[in-house]
Amino acid sequence: MPSDQRRIQPRKQPRQVRAELTRQRILTAAAHVFADHGYAAGTTNRIAERAGISIGSLYQYFPNKDAILAELLTRHLDDGTAAAAKVLTGPLPDSIEDVFRVFVRFAVEAHLDDPHLLRMLIEQAPRSDELLERVGRVKRTMVGHTRALLEGHPEVRVADTATAARLVIATVELAVHDLLAEPDPIDARRLEDEMVAMLTRYVTG
Repeated sequence: MPSDQRRIQPRKQPRQVRAELTRQRILTAAAHVFADHGYAAGTTNRIAERAGISIGSLYQYFPNKDAILAELLTRHLDDGTAAAAKVLTGPLPDSIEDVFRVFVRFAVEAHLDDPHLLRMLIEQAPRSDELLERVGRVKRTMVGHTRALLEGHPEVRVADTATAARLVIATVELAVHDLLAEPDPIDARRLEDEMVAMLTRYVTG
């Protein structure tokens, strides 16, 4: 394993409930510390203090704050994947506009908790080959579901559904990440309305 990937690997994979709870407490504390102080000032000492553990205990689980931030990104991705799968495989509205509203609202609400932490995850979180591959698998799955939806929906007029599916997923992901995480974020409801209108016109025009 390359040294840069070893640097962001967690040191200890908990096998007991108590250890897993400690690990989750570290991650939760880190999210608050990074959000409050920024990444540069979000030291492992501050994270340990916020988690209520010793710095030595923290280092039993994570070698440094890069590894903690990478794990936060992994947790964000896993939570989003599970929620997206539930949306994509569940019952959807009849109109394509309402379907897009479900998609966009899910994406927006998944990123409203802490936009400052979101920006940090996007811009600063280290990415291992394993994590990049996981991101790729998630995107391919979502694109596949979206293409199937477009091909089977009577309102859709776009001819190249393969490209359209990729554009829809990329547009939602990039716009939500960029516009909600910027220092002056756009109103979430306005973002939802405008994006739904844009995507609907694109596939039905």
